[in-house]
Amino acid sequence: MPTVKIRCGFGVAAFGFDRARDYFAFAEQCEAGGVDSLWQTDRLVGTDAQLEPMAAMASLAGATERIKFGMNAVVVAYRDPLVLAKECATIDFLSGGRLLPVFGVGFEGDPTWKATGRDPATRGKRSDETLEIMARLWSGESVDYAGAHFTYQGACISPLPVQKPLPLWIGGHSPAAIRRTARIGTGWLGGLMAPGEIAGVVAAIRAECLKTGRTIDADHYGATIPFRFGGADDPMVQRFAGRAAARTSGAESQIVTGKPVDLVARILQYVTGGVSKFVLLPLAQGTLDLAEQTARAIAEVLPAVES
Repeated sequence: MPTVKIRCGFGVAAFGFDRARDYFAFAEQCEAGGVDSLWQTDRLVGTDAQLEPMAAMASLAGATERIKFGMNAVVVAYRDPLVLAKECATIDFLSGGRLLPVFGVGFEGDPTWKATGRDPATRGKRSDETLEIMARLWSGESVDYAGAHFTYQGACISPLPVQKPLPLWIGGHSPAAIRRTARIGTGWLGGLMAPGEIAGVVAAIRAECLKTGRTIDADHYGATIPFRFGGADDPMVQRFAGRAAARTSGAESQIVTGKPVDLVARILQYVTGGVSKFVLLPLAQGTLDLAEQTARAIAEVLPAVES
């Protein structure tokens, strides 16, 4: 059996840098530090400054040379399948095969639904159609499709992704998300969930895969962990906790505070549940603070869990 490798990436939610160019300095810091990947959260509507993930991924393709990068997770129901497939293919092509796309259906309380006049009740079916169409386009197929939400005749794209097939990771932990992952996913990335909860989802996906006759690589299960080397009462921790609580009950309790050893311990709890890929979200404000939090994690956390 192949050895499962534990790998950690760093993610960005709210834009906490002092200047736009500092985002690229952060990417360079991570690449120089041997970090596995970079991740961008998807929030289209809101007062917090957050980058649009596809545009951010395109910029990282040109600003970096080796590090992988992905979206955590792009809400496919907001986007046109052909355009999103073309964006992913273009970014993977320009980066030499470094895109790690993760797709989700979003949550019902997201203000984007109301702002755009979309019905969140249709997000699951729209997402299923979008994912099917994109996978066919990435394979080089000329796509004829007539669904409830999308219709195409002879749609095709070029250039195709460098990765064949392009990874298609799924986010979310609902029964529908579990079935979707087992049916078409090549990996799964969990949100702000306790280690025991994520272990249950991993087990459920594996059980569902037995029904579909598919397999997902053992090292293609991931988790997201916000962290702060400091106290739980730090303002940036409290601010993130408030936003997390408004979206998902109990999500704020998954923030890791304290010392690097505390983050290592939490990561290893997830590992026992079948997770080996991690998106670490440094909770910091300002370029220097973000750089310091990231540097400590690179120096004291990654060697302890990736060895």
